[in-house]
Parts: sequence; structure tokens; C-alpha cells
Amino acid sequence: MSDEKLNFELDSESEYGADQIQILEGLEAVRKRPGMYIGSTSERGLHHLVYEIVDNAVDEALAGFCSHIIVSINPDNSITVTDNGRGIPTGINHKAGLPAVEVVFTVLHAGGKFGGGGYKVSGGLHGVGASVVNALSEWLEVEISREGKVYKQRYERGKTMYPLKEVGTCDPEKTGTKVTFFPDDKIFETTVFDFETLKVRLRETAFLTKNLKITLRDHRDFPVNERVFHYEGGIKEFVTYLNTGKEALYPEIIYCEGEKDNVYVEVAMQHNDSFNDSSYSFVNNIITPEGGTHVAGFRSAITKTFNNYARDNKILKDNEPALTGDDIREGLTAIISIKIGEPQFEGQTKQKLGNSEARGAVDNIVSEQLTYFLEQHPQTAKAICEKSVLAQRAREAARKARDLTRRKSALEGTSLPGKLADCSDKNPENCEIFIVEGDSAGGSAKTARSRATQAILPLRGKILNVEKAREDRIYGNAEIKAMITAFGTGIHEDFDISKLRYHKIIIMTDADVDGAHIATLMLTFLYRFMPELIRQGYVYLAMPPLFKIERNKKVWYAYSDDERDRILDELGRDGNNKIQRYKGLGEMDAEQLWETTMDPEKRVLKRVKMDDSEMSEIDLVFSTLMGDKVEPRREFIEENAKNVTNLDI
Repeated sequence: MSDEKLNFELDSESEYGADQIQILEGLEAVRKRPGMYIGSTSERGLHHLVYEIVDNAVDEALAGFCSHIIVSINPDNSITVTDNGRGIPTGINHKAGLPAVEVVFTVLHAGGKFGGGGYKVSGGLHGVGASVVNALSEWLEVEISREGKVYKQRYERGKTMYPLKEVGTCDPEKTGTKVTFFPDDKIFETTVFDFETLKVRLRETAFLTKNLKITLRDHRDFPVNERVFHYEGGIKEFVTYLNTGKEALYPEIIYCEGEKDNVYVEVAMQHNDSFNDSSYSFVNNIITPEGGTHVAGFRSAITKTFNNYARDNKILKDNEPALTGDDIREGLTAIISIKIGEPQFEGQTKQKLGNSEARGAVDNIVSEQLTYFLEQHPQTAKAICEKSVLAQRAREAARKARDLTRRKSALEGTSLPGKLADCSDKNPENCEIFIVEGDSAGGSAKTARSRATQAILPLRGKILNVEKAREDRIYGNAEIKAMITAFGTGIHEDFDISKLRYHKIIIMTDADVDGAHIATLMLTFLYRFMPELIRQGYVYLAMPPLFKIERNKKVWYAYSDDERDRILDELGRDGNNKIQRYKGLGEMDAEQLWETTMDPEKRVLKRVKMDDSEMSEIDLVFSTLMGDKVEPRREFIEENAKNVTNLDI
């Protein structure tokens, strides 16, 4: 019997009876299976702890009782979240026989978000936030200012250290909650918080909650690094921010607001000169990457309203086909934000809204107010309709190009590009494709590769910048067509992940400015046309070495300046060391390329990751770097230059 089979067999001496069924008391379940509650124990899960506590304070703001939240990264890397809300109740909860605050921090599914009494709307649907943070922290302290008194309690790994105690007095007008916690290094892979990650999330939260001020401070830096987010215009300012690197088609932000069937609806939108739909949806400030009924209502409203306007004003003739939603949403930046008392999300991840009343509410409010806006702003209405008609024609040209490609493929019996050196293994799980810049590096890679599992696709020069091109032009670009065909998945509505031919798509470019630019062009294409490849973790960046160090016929490779210096320190810094700085992949022979960059046993790969919760920020980065506006790109580079490594300038 194989070892693998043995792993699934019960020990003959073990028993499976009533006493083998475990009951995890209190917060033990959270510590046992943290991923069930916060997604992962990686850096992403670590930052989720902050969001849970902040979201509780935001719920106070949504209820109209909080105007300022301060998030501090303390010198010891603990986090303090302070708000000026009502303060968590300190009286005894008679059902639990404990102070309400202790129930909130030590009992799962406890809070003011059930039964409609505490909050009309809330992002914290499941009521597990505060208690989960407590369970996964080495220690947590809560301080409450309420009714002229200050109360305090401390917990360690979810256990209460002492009864809630009164520690002082305060102005009766001063209320609020202060939570400080230190994440448990026995749970998390890292316990170091990233200022930039928190900045992105808190800025988005401030945009979605107009008039709420959020301050982020990093006390690990001297002087203290501080950012303040406060947007009186709310999601209108969010749209302006997302359009930073683009040219707006018209000056106004179209804004619709109203309430219907107990659903509060806010929509802000503006078209720009790009060709992408950058629409983001939120429910009670939670992003819904997969959309749902509120997005369906929005799309229905704008498709119907713009078609009616285009027909009534003869922009679209009676014999011409109606504009599709895709045509109207070309170059659109939109925020759809709703607040609803009992959100029904599909799945635990809260990624898609299911409430049927949300569709009707959004459709009704947007249709009515958008119709009025178009009548009041005929020049803007005409500009949007004319752009949509152009998009319709380009989409038709793209469809014909796709159909032609399909017919050619069927006639030729193969769809693989001639320049592709494919691998012999046909199981996608075993296969990887290297996208290589230039024929020289491509030649070395073809010689070096393992022919069974590694395919090579050399590209000539820089591919088309898809940020500035419609789909019809993309189908006419030879290099992009070669990639689409080699991957096998198709793009946009034709995309089918099950047809992917390689489970590792590896972008292999030179470690210089040109190489970085080519890699960015490729990532822009993948992000805009095949985002699921990035989302599911199939896209990688190869990391070729920067230096070859030779001493006494022995060779070392260094992938950074620091690694080079460390090797030289170990070898001794004298005249016996030969140091070669690689300017490009073409300088390596096949053996060196295999040994350093392609051998699965020795190489370094960086997986390209995409977090749905940061989609708007990712979108902004691509449009800033690859768009036409120079000033936002210069500002972005200046702000982020300190984070760049291994770039040969």
C-alpha cells in the first residue's frame, strides 16, 4: 500500500465517538481557523484587522454620530483606532451578564448590527469584526469615553484580563472609542503594517463617506508621516481622483442621489478620453467586485436613458442599431454606492449583492435624474452619445476582425503563431510560457529551455499601449495577436479560463528602463483584457540577475546591489573578483540564462497579484503611467521613486 493511501486510513487504535467531537469555546475557533474569518494570515489578512476596527467607527459615521477617525501605527507596530462616535455601551448586557463592550470584543456574532436597533445600515454584516481582531491579537486594549466617564479593559489573545473599570472622567460632551491592538506573531506571517496599503483603503473609505475626516499617522517615522482624507464632495471627488491621468470629455460630474424602498442611492460618473470602463460599486462602503443587483440597475438605467436621448435628438437614426451598454460605458468612470439596511450578499466574501429591491431603486433614481441632467446639459449629452456611436462602430470592426481570426484558424487547422516555440507537454498545469523581448534573448531562451514544459514567445520591440487604443486596433497588432493566440483563452467576452494553455505566464525582460517599460505594457494589456489571469495567479515576472561575480573560476550571481555587496564582503573585496553588470538578457549565453532565470530549481519569480479591494487604485496606476497626461505621471514617479529597486537608470 502506498504512503499516500496510508495518510487517509484511520489509526486502528483511535476511536471515533461522541467525545471526539470538539467544541471550541469562545474565540478558540477564530485562532484555530483564522482564514475563515479574515481570508488569510498573510499581509492581506493582517491589514484586514485594521479595516474591521475602522469599519466599526465608519458605521458610527453612517449613523450620523462620528465625524473623525484617527488611525495610528505606533512605534512598536501596534495600531490605535480612535473615533469620536457615541462610545461602545458600557452597561451590563443582561443576556450575557457582562458589560456590552466585553460582549462586543469576546463573543462572536454580537453587536448593534442585528435586529435594526443599533444601526440602520452597517458594513459589518456578520458582527464578528471586533471579536475576531481581539482573538488574533497578542493583546488589545479598549478605552471608552461616555457619559462623562472613561472606561478601560484589556484582553490577551482573546481572554479578558480584568473586569471593565472606570479609569477617569471626561467632558460629558466628549464621547468615543479608542482601540489599540498588537497582532499575534503566532498567527500572522508578518506583523509589520504597510503605510501605503492602509492609505489606499482609508482614502477610499473617506471618499465613500462624505464629510467624514480620516487621519492616518505613522509614528515609526520621524517626523511622523501623516495623511488626512476629508472629501466634502464624497464620490464626486472620488470620480475626479480616478480620472487624474485622463482627459475628461466634459467638465461636469454627473451626480444622482435619492432613496427608494429603503435603499439610499448615490451615483457619480464622468466620461474621459480612454477606452476602458472604470466603474466601481459599493454596498455600505464595502466594494462589490462582482457587482450585483445595484450594478444591474445602474447599467439598465444608463443604457435606456442614453438610447432614448440619442433617438429623440437624431444622434442615432431610426435604422441604426441601439447602443449597447458597452458602447455607452466606454471611457466611463463611475461610482455606484448604495446604503441598505439588510444587505444580502452572495457568498461569505460579500463580493456580489443579491437584494432585488436594489436594482429597482438604482434604475429608478438614475433614470429619472440622468434624463433631467441630459436635458439641462445638451452639449455634454451630445458628446457622450457621439463617443458611444464611435465605440459602437469600433466594436463592430473588432467583431469582424475576431470573426476573421476565427475563420483563418479553422481553415489553417492551428491557431498557434509561427514564432512560438511550444512545449511538448499538453497538460497546462505542467506548462509555462516565457514572453521574451527581442530575438537575441529569444534565441538564447529557446536553446536553454526545457522543451517538455517551457514554451518561448519572442516579441519584437514594444507592444501596443492598449491604454490608448480601441479593441479593433488591438486585433490588428501582430505582437498582441501572437500572445492572445498562444494563451488560448481569448479576450473580453470570448475569454475562457478553461482554455488556458499554460499555468505560468512569465514576462522576461531586461532589468533596465526599457525592460521595465515593456513589462508594464504587457501587464497593462493583461490587466485590461485578461484580468482573470492575474486574479487567479497565473502571471509572473522573471527576475534575471544584475551581476555575475567570478573568483578563482567559481561563479556567483547577484539579483540586487545589496546581494552583490554581501557576496563581495564574504569573498573579500580585492582585485581577484571579476564583476560583470548584465545590461540585458542577450548578454547571457543559453547555459547562464537557464541557470539564473529559467531553471525552476534555482530561479526567482515574482507573482503578479491583484486584490479586488484595491481595484480602483490599480486602475488609477495604469491610467496614470500609460495615459497621455504627463504631469500626473511625473508626480506619481516622484512620489514612488523611493520604492523602486533593481532599475538601471
